[in-house]
Amino acid sequence: MSTTETATQHVDLAISGMTCASCSARIERKLGRLEGVEASVNLATEKASVSFPSALSVADIVATVEKTGYGATPLTEKTTGRGRDGGPAMTHDVVDQDSLRRRTVVASALALLVAVLHMVPPVREALGAAGHWLQLLLTLPVYLWAAWPFHRAAAINARHGASTMDTLVSVGTTAAMGWSVVALLTGFTHDLYFEVVAVVTAFLLIGRTIEAHAKAQGRSALTTLMELGAKDVAVLRQDAGRGGAMATTEHRVPVEELVVGDRFVVRPGEKVATDGVILSGRSTIDASMVTGESMPVEVGPEDQVTGATVNGHGRLIVRASRVGAETTLARITELVEQAQTGKAPVQRLADRISAVFVPAVLVIAGLTLVLWLVTGNPFTEGLAAAVAVLIIACPCALGLATPTALLTGTGRGAQLGILIKGPQILESTRAVDTVVLDKTGTLTTGHPVLTDVVTAGSLPADAALKAAASVEVGSEHPVARAVVAGARERGVRLADTQDFVTLPGEGARAAVNGMVVTVGRPSLFDVVPEVLHEALARAEGTIVLVGWEGTARAAITVADTPRETSAAAVERLRGLGLTPYLLTGDNARTAAAVAQQVGIDPTHVTADVLPQHKFDHVRALQEQGRVVAMVGDGVNDAAALAQADLGMAMGSGTDVAAESADIVLMRADVETVADAIGLSRRTLQVIKQNLVWAFGYNTLAIPLAALGLLTPVIAGGAMALSSVLVVLNSLRLRGYGRA
Repeated sequence: MSTTETATQHVDLAISGMTCASCSARIERKLGRLEGVEASVNLATEKASVSFPSALSVADIVATVEKTGYGATPLTEKTTGRGRDGGPAMTHDVVDQDSLRRRTVVASALALLVAVLHMVPPVREALGAAGHWLQLLLTLPVYLWAAWPFHRAAAINARHGASTMDTLVSVGTTAAMGWSVVALLTGFTHDLYFEVVAVVTAFLLIGRTIEAHAKAQGRSALTTLMELGAKDVAVLRQDAGRGGAMATTEHRVPVEELVVGDRFVVRPGEKVATDGVILSGRSTIDASMVTGESMPVEVGPEDQVTGATVNGHGRLIVRASRVGAETTLARITELVEQAQTGKAPVQRLADRISAVFVPAVLVIAGLTLVLWLVTGNPFTEGLAAAVAVLIIACPCALGLATPTALLTGTGRGAQLGILIKGPQILESTRAVDTVVLDKTGTLTTGHPVLTDVVTAGSLPADAALKAAASVEVGSEHPVARAVVAGARERGVRLADTQDFVTLPGEGARAAVNGMVVTVGRPSLFDVVPEVLHEALARAEGTIVLVGWEGTARAAITVADTPRETSAAAVERLRGLGLTPYLLTGDNARTAAAVAQQVGIDPTHVTADVLPQHKFDHVRALQEQGRVVAMVGDGVNDAAALAQADLGMAMGSGTDVAAESADIVLMRADVETVADAIGLSRRTLQVIKQNLVWAFGYNTLAIPLAALGLLTPVIAGGAMALSSVLVVLNSLRLRGYGRA
């Protein structure tokens, strides 16, 4: 059976022992040689995302990685809704962080002493030959213990016929150490390089320590997401009381034990344990940690709440609707992890180069030594130049350029309520020049209110409103909710209904007291009286008709005001080089009024658009040569989102896993559209800055080292600094969007 006919499985692995870009590239190549296997290995997150056919097992994948010389541990899916098991803490090295810190401290102290003994003339002259032996004694612990991670990794790779950055460091320091020991024992020369071994090792360990700390900061957003969820919950259970009567009691249980349908209590100040629907109680919910929305939201019975949000002042009883891996928080965490594990297209060149980089450097170092010797230079000078080449040519900066920026950018996006589904999306945002916006809930508040009821004939306004609200109570559309809320505010009692039917994009229908009542667009009615035509013509809000037996009996108007931030957000979109378009199902008069208030060109407004026709409008813009970003709700606009060059799903997070969208915005606010595109472009810009630095650094530094213009000590410091600079540049993304 061919691989295309077999079922595809997926596993995420924690990879240990990687030290540079050539490590991740080698693992990818080894896995890629297995039939039907696709792998993406990320150096910064130390994870591999692997898809493989059913003919293979996870054990086969792990064994292949281990045969390559690295450790692999499958990451299993947790059911707590707090993300994936991150496995043991690793440090982009073959030792843990505590050991790395100890080695760094010891190596730095000893290296300082060796440097003083070698480089300070009064000290050197006072000690004489004894100073050389003291340098050896101080350098041996640095070479044998502090630099052990480099030597061990180099040996492991050598056994597998490979070379990495550790090979360069180990060979370079070993050459300097070996030459110095021989020279000291034989008295052949006084040109010793103990300070090179000690100082270079200290520099590299300091760089690794700073890099590990900086990367941990970049991962902090994802770590915070994983830890957001509540740890336990007060569940309401029916227990037998005195006399056998059933009584409702609270039981404090771990959140993992929650099942769909459980009722639980959320007290003031507590986190909501999981996604659910409020059964009783009123309060405010702070959802800033999930959606990025800073203002608390008023909630009451029948409102939905999201796990990990914080309850305000009221006591709520909630029925669980999603638990474990199905919750909004779990899906958010999974999306962020997927984006951070993947690779942006711009990284492909770096991967191809890193695959051959280390062997090429070994050859260049050997040629450097030979050329220095054949041109009549002393062996010690040729050795110093060759060691400098080996040490300065580390490809770490190249391997960290993309993943660290992606790690930080996607983490910052999660904090802002912006979920970028994959690194390839970054490239798409650069080319987009047109953004298509919906009106309700995006440009406007999404909370329309009832403003007017116009009836035909002698029908009382309250009777028309009662009929409409009784039907609309079964709908979740914002206009329907406004009609129902308006009726209740006027004291209108709703009637029972049967056979409720939603008419997507047009309205709804149900039987009220035996009469089939229709609420929605004029196209749903055979007869629309003149008085209602006039109401339609002059309305500056959203207007729906209500009627029965094919005749419209009344027109109900609701108004939805633009958000305070919409005008500024539209201006920001223009500042990003985007042309905003407005597509809405509302009438032309309402659409034009909203467009004028937020600053959208009237010629870029299309009204009375059914959801299924938005696809055609997006395609028409593309046929005009435009690169289109479509902003929709991720459900009704699925076709348009899929057709667009960049699909952006707006919403509260209940549709966070919409396959049709490239970016999911947890807040239904056009301001997040500008934030998402701006952050994506900034992340791509930082990736390119990192790559330019990494390429430029190696391109310039290797020839300088080969020509003897850089000493091994300077080379070690520069190499360590290059990786740190790349990581620190990426960390600037943590401040995106902050005042």
